[in-house]
Amino acid sequence: MNESSKQALEQAEQEGKYIRKVRSFVKREGRLTKGQAAALEKCWPTLGLEHSQGLLNFSEVFGNDNDVVVEIGFGMGKSLVEMAKNNPQQNFIGIEVHRPGVGACLMEADEHGLTNLRVFEHDAVEVLADCIADSSLSKLQLFFPDPWHKKRHHKRRIVQPEFVQKIRAKLKVGGVFHMATDWENYAEHMLEVMQQAQGYANQSETNDYVPRPEFRPLTKFEQRGHRLGHGVWDLMFERTA
Repeated sequence: MNESSKQALEQAEQEGKYIRKVRSFVKREGRLTKGQAAALEKCWPTLGLEHSQGLLNFSEVFGNDNDVVVEIGFGMGKSLVEMAKNNPQQNFIGIEVHRPGVGACLMEADEHGLTNLRVFEHDAVEVLADCIADSSLSKLQLFFPDPWHKKRHHKRRIVQPEFVQKIRAKLKVGGVFHMATDWENYAEHMLEVMQQAQGYANQSETNDYVPRPEFRPLTKFEQRGHRLGHGVWDLMFERTA
């Protein structure tokens, strides 16, 4: 949200107008385990990022000029930590609103001694707008977002035409927006939105979905889904302009 939008919103709220903010997530605080709380206290000074920091200089944040991958909604962080561990030549930034997940991610990152991972505990839309420079990312990952499966809730789905253009602005030309979902209806929705989005090219040879890339770890949740016969759909779209 830019400064003028913030001021307009603040003024409207001061005037008593009701501003309905459509969120793509529901904040579920949950209870921190002792390990998660300890990891937050220990690791936040080195691995935590604050929205209030404003626009990030990745070279200063990571101490190098390696490619940067952002993941929105990393859950408990297991697959994000695994990717960071397996790809030390890349830098990773995870964005998550649920504190127990942030704590769990930091705990695991600390166990592996990772230095190429940073995390935000904040709304991803605001982080992208205020903290990530345009044309700076090699990849943006959105794995298993809330499907909001009831039709009346579809407007809450994060993959919408306006959002994917915000993503495109943050990707380098040649950078990739990688999505995955286990809800076929949401996969179809994602594909429809992306096929109509300007400045993107589908990396699928069949112009729809791609096989799960080896670099995306298979989660326990996903393995269980496979056993139950559930499908998983990956979409990878490259910024072309």
